[in-house]
Amino acid sequence: MKKALLIFAGTLLIIVPQLLAGNSSEVINASSPFKSKQYTVENNPNSAIRVNQLGYSPAGVKVAVFGLKSGNINSQDFELVDAATHQVVYKNQVGADFGKYGPFVATYRLNFSAFKSPGNYYVKAGSKVSSSFKISNDVYKGTADFVLRYLRQQRSGFNPYLKDSCHTKDGYVVYGPVPTITRIDASGGWHDASDYLQYVTTSANATYHLLAAYRDFPTVFTDHHQANGLEGSNGVPDILDEGKWGLQWLLKMHPREDWMFNQIADDRDHAGLRLPNKDSVDYGYGKANGRPVYFITGKPQGLGKYSNRSTGAASTAGKFASAFALGASIYDSKDQAFAGLLANRSISAFKYGLDKPGVAQTASTLSPYFYEEDNWVDDMELGAAAIFAMNQDKAYLKHALKYSRKEKVTPWMGADTARHYQWYPFHNFGHYELAKNTGASQKSALLKYYKEGIDRVWKKSAGNAFYRGIPFIWCSNNLTVSFAIQCYLYRTMSGDNTYLELEQACFDWLFGCNPWGKSMVYGMPEHGDTPQDPHSSFTMLYGYPLDGGLVDGPVYTGIFNNLRGINLRGADKYAAYQSDLAVYHDDSGDYSTNEPTMDGTASLVYLLAARENEFKNTGKKEN
Repeated sequence: MKKALLIFAGTLLIIVPQLLAGNSSEVINASSPFKSKQYTVENNPNSAIRVNQLGYSPAGVKVAVFGLKSGNINSQDFELVDAATHQVVYKNQVGADFGKYGPFVATYRLNFSAFKSPGNYYVKAGSKVSSSFKISNDVYKGTADFVLRYLRQQRSGFNPYLKDSCHTKDGYVVYGPVPTITRIDASGGWHDASDYLQYVTTSANATYHLLAAYRDFPTVFTDHHQANGLEGSNGVPDILDEGKWGLQWLLKMHPREDWMFNQIADDRDHAGLRLPNKDSVDYGYGKANGRPVYFITGKPQGLGKYSNRSTGAASTAGKFASAFALGASIYDSKDQAFAGLLANRSISAFKYGLDKPGVAQTASTLSPYFYEEDNWVDDMELGAAAIFAMNQDKAYLKHALKYSRKEKVTPWMGADTARHYQWYPFHNFGHYELAKNTGASQKSALLKYYKEGIDRVWKKSAGNAFYRGIPFIWCSNNLTVSFAIQCYLYRTMSGDNTYLELEQACFDWLFGCNPWGKSMVYGMPEHGDTPQDPHSSFTMLYGYPLDGGLVDGPVYTGIFNNLRGINLRGADKYAAYQSDLAVYHDDSGDYSTNEPTMDGTASLVYLLAARENEFKNTGKKEN
């Protein structure tokens, strides 16, 4: 029987045709206020106007990008037009040609920031018009809560979307100080992406973002779900329910002071399309024994032909420490017993990292693909800063400041490329957390580190109309979210608005102001061109929506052309906008650009919450 080849997260996957069949008797509530409609893409355009389809705040930066594929611009002005009356409400000069970018031979930034009246509009340049969008103070309202839908759908253990449980037998210890078949309770947490692997690397970072979003912007979140994710109020904001779900799993992965685990399962998971509650993969000890749980040894690991390049434990230990310490600070006034447990585990995790400096990379068995994290001092900085914020012990402040000087700038910033998750997390929250709790001179130095990283990206972006200076590596959208967060943290702490337009350009890119005119978040905005066919068993088998999921995003064309097993399942409706620079496909056969990720989505929760908070009920100026 002929088989189809696909790859999940860079790993070869064999799909038997029968696995593609759906089960029409299985019904799940898929209602969504942001649910995307089918969107018509122009097949042979000579030009295009790209906008942020989610919309703009009245007082904020408002820029569209006009791209020409051939010929010359036929107007020196552009117009902002009321979508209801078709009356011109604002006119401005097109401005300078930024030159070639992607599929366009000429590109222009159409700036209408001076226009501040709420309403629904479109941009017109010559005979070309954009899609419609709104200008409103509530343009971000409910967006962070909407994105949480994807996190709930990714839950392992009890899955509220499926209303069923999965992976309850996890798991058995590998590489640990006990016999391999020894079982521990490691159920819970989130699946990492469209496969069912689970990593502390991404989960601890996601947990930190969720908890930080609750701490920094508590008033933007609502309570429509119980702790188990099912509908119904429980008196706790949904964001905190989700953050606690992450904390509870992390506690299982650091169950005692001298034990620490890094991941559940490995690339043997990639054995076909199926829902998580129908996972039939046997890892060698019988399905009833669950999946392998990898103990951190500080040395290279790999149960098959391939090994990672692990050198220590600090990259994971620091992430544990920061999530636990922030959780302890939040729960100190809510549940002191839980807060005390988290505080103890934050300190033991940090000590684990001190004892084993270096990186704990993820492990694979069948292929050479894994998260190639090469930095760890940023994780230990954040861990120390969070513990200091928790207990005011100046020994941790000293540690944090020492680590901050060892990696001032996250290394991918300003670079053209990087290996998969080589420099992770994609921005260093530690500089921000430390700057909040230190003296003026130290705060100034930390903000300079942020500024240097932002400036490196700015120097690469200022020459193109999209202000795009972020490399098109796998998960380029995750990098975009993180970079926008760093811009926001720097701006709000320093009061320096130099990079405000760059920050907004990153946000706009995610919601359609990119060469493809594509919002990169499933189902948001409702009226926009958002992913319809993501790389996920949920959609490929049953057509279930992935509300709120942030997809990987565009990759360099050179990367795409060298990937194994790519099989686009339909005609490329964005063919007119592909280029020698980068590609994006709204096609489930493209695992490199259209697969949603849990950690990128969690970071987006923080970014959207920051936006909603900035304009909530007030319309305050961004600058």
